[in-house]
Amino acid sequence: MKQAMIFAAGLGTRLKPLTDRMPKALVEVAGEPLLKRVVFLMKNAGMERIVVNVHHFSGQIKDYLERNDNFGLDIRISDESDMLLDTGGGLRKASSLLSPDSPVLIHNVDILSNTDIAWLYDYSQRLMGYGSDGGQSHAADCSADAGIRPVAVLLVSRRKTNRYLLFDEGMRLVGWTNISTGEVRSPYPDLQPEKCRMYAFSGIHVFSPCLFAKMQTLPCKFPIMDFYLDNCASSVIMGCVKDDLHLMDVGKLDTLAEAEAFVARDI
Repeated sequence: MKQAMIFAAGLGTRLKPLTDRMPKALVEVAGEPLLKRVVFLMKNAGMERIVVNVHHFSGQIKDYLERNDNFGLDIRISDESDMLLDTGGGLRKASSLLSPDSPVLIHNVDILSNTDIAWLYDYSQRLMGYGSDGGQSHAADCSADAGIRPVAVLLVSRRKTNRYLLFDEGMRLVGWTNISTGEVRSPYPDLQPEKCRMYAFSGIHVFSPCLFAKMQTLPCKFPIMDFYLDNCASSVIMGCVKDDLHLMDVGKLDTLAEAEAFVARDI
């Protein structure tokens, strides 16, 4: 079964005053809510189950999906109304709504791109060792194939940013850096960023459910990227570079007009 999760629980503070009265997921670009755009991206890629996490104006998202009959899909709500859990905590909370037998495509609700989601999912599924029927052909244990098979695949590109993920020659994640401050995060204390491959994260990734076991002792709230960085030495986290990737983060009010042009041109 192909399954996915949309991170839609954020407060959307950079989109105020729109998000003073609605969730970021329902902000429209070219007449369509961001959530609908991502849902249809996944529907067209053959996703059979989608989990959407909610927090800010959560009732509006639930009502919107109900009014539209979940767009004919198996859409499940992971409700974080009581506490916003960040991306890692939100993913862990949603684990009971996801199948343990198939990888999970994860997509931020405020990302627009020309990504071939079906290709990315199928490519990641093969790398992780899942069979063509979705079942895993090796033991669903992240430590069983440590150093051999990836347990997460991160879509990255060469776009300019201040924050980069760092990869070795084989495109295995080894760290993160902020080039404006010089900060480096890595389980490898002697890592030299200038000797690594540096790419920008897209907010789109594929996650093996076997990783949920490594999340059990973590606090309620944590970012997924912190989790990846803390575990990239013991588990294989791979980067997937798409040179033809066109991507836009609809995170600020002044980017909405630009987003409409992006949709008309690139999607």
